[in-house]
Amino acid sequence: MRFRPLLALVLALCLTLVTACGGGTKAVDRASLTYADIHNTGLANDCPTLPDSARGTIPLDASAKYQLREICMHPSEVFVKGEPANKRQEALFVAGKILTRYTSSLDQVYGDLTQQDGKLSFKELGGIDFQPVTVLLPGGEEVPFTFSSKQLLATADGASIGTSTDFDGSYRAPSYRTSNFLDPKGRGLTTGYSSAMGLVPAGDDADLLKENVKRYVDGTGSMNLSITKVDAATGEFAGVFTAIQPSDTDMGSKPVVDVKVTGQFYGRLEKV
Repeated sequence: MRFRPLLALVLALCLTLVTACGGGTKAVDRASLTYADIHNTGLANDCPTLPDSARGTIPLDASAKYQLREICMHPSEVFVKGEPANKRQEALFVAGKILTRYTSSLDQVYGDLTQQDGKLSFKELGGIDFQPVTVLLPGGEEVPFTFSSKQLLATADGASIGTSTDFDGSYRAPSYRTSNFLDPKGRGLTTGYSSAMGLVPAGDDADLLKENVKRYVDGTGSMNLSITKVDAATGEFAGVFTAIQPSDTDMGSKPVVDVKVTGQFYGRLEKV
């Protein structure tokens, strides 16, 4: 009994130390870390950030050539559009839990940026610009999709990049499955059977056609990049993004649902 006050004091001291060390955590600069520092920690999935005080403006010359490089997009929330309860109600986006570990971010994305007549235009050219992601809905359903920025064509108003710059545009969302994928019954697009074994006599049945005849289904998404932080000295910028794109169709056998992805992004402007 007499040790209880001492034990309470020790616990209080430990909690104080943990709180002091955990408070005010800053973003980790990945450039200063080694492979061993990042491996299996999840830091590679995070994007670089800028301080809240970064409120500059980067003017652009219409006669010069620019590129946006090192663009990183880290999804923080994913919502899936559900069916309305009745025809009078509007379909709502339901929040899901991201099941994909450490590989949901796009990184090192780059493209050309042009400025003409007070209009900015961005054309994505490459990078790690797609990631397969799966989310879990509250009812237990898993929804896979390919988070992408492929062939993004986005425009914004203005002749400079500042904290009020908003890029809006469309992009290609590739199929979640590749053409060589085989389903559990051995059916595929370029390999495998044309119909499941044991169902060959009814392989052309209308109800089975969508399962037997596989298709590579691409989709189109829309994206908004809202810049909220700019470092004019280094050409860096950061902000938030929102993307709405179709889900996976399991090569044409499942209906498409809309998926909304929100998160943080980072990039750097470079004159070429």
